Amino acid sequence: MATELINWPSPAKLNLFLHITGRRPDGYHQLQSLFQMLDYGDSLRFEITGHPDIELMTPIPGVANQDNLIVRAATLLQRHSDISKGCRIWLDKRLPMGGGIGGGSSNAATTLVALNYLWQCHLSTQQLAQLGLQLGADVPVFVHGNTAFASGVGETLTPAPQPQKFFLVVNPGIEISTAGIFGHPDLPRDTAPMDWRDYQFENTHNDCQKLVCATHPQVANLLHWLLEYAPSRMTGTGSSLFAICDNQNQAENLLSQLPEGCHGFVAQGVNQSPLQQKLDRLRNADQTI
Repeated sequence: MATELINWPSPAKLNLFLHITGRRPDGYHQLQSLFQMLDYGDSLRFEITGHPDIELMTPIPGVANQDNLIVRAATLLQRHSDISKGCRIWLDKRLPMGGGIGGGSSNAATTLVALNYLWQCHLSTQQLAQLGLQLGADVPVFVHGNTAFASGVGETLTPAPQPQKFFLVVNPGIEISTAGIFGHPDLPRDTAPMDWRDYQFENTHNDCQKLVCATHPQVANLLHWLLEYAPSRMTGTGSSLFAICDNQNQAENLLSQLPEGCHGFVAQGVNQSPLQQKLDRLRNADQTI
């Protein structure tokens, strides 16, 4: 098994739509969404150690290490699998925090998947996903690594391959609290459930978008600008937005024209995430040794 400090992808996702269909007695929201995996994101490296300490070598300013989802994921897996080893972890952060593209959840999922392999915990993908659900509703989709239709609180996943389009993903430079949006009294919570096989972009929406635009004019202004050029929508609870482009050239051209203060990237949608592609390559290499 390879043990060198390889890069493990921690990809972004888009919510191509987000319908909130109800709210459970425990406060969690029932939703439907289509999680589109992207070929762009953060990356992590892991060094396995002989002592049980979990060390994040690249702390995120303003976030205590023990509160970081990376450290929490490593600690959770270590305790669940009764592992005596530890690790040092390096994060190359490219995705904006509080951006609605899954940065923290993806980091947690990559940590679970990579350390399950490196520590030889031998947990199945489904077991890892169940573990990840303790860290956040979006973590399982990154563990499974497929573009998928999600229901329940986001944990019930059905692979739903999509045409591999190019997206311009843009952030207006602000963070939005997911808890704040989902706890807001004006958030719609009564969208009728749909059959995912009936999905068409133009017949769906994001139930969080109107509220976020009303409370964050930076998001509203950026969305208005994007809609001049391409079908566009907010992802998750924001603040990031995406435009669906005909090709990479159109996406790159829009990226070069972004309004001042906005940051973005161009990515292609993929039906299997870069993380799962990496894991498959490593396992295939192991079988040839």
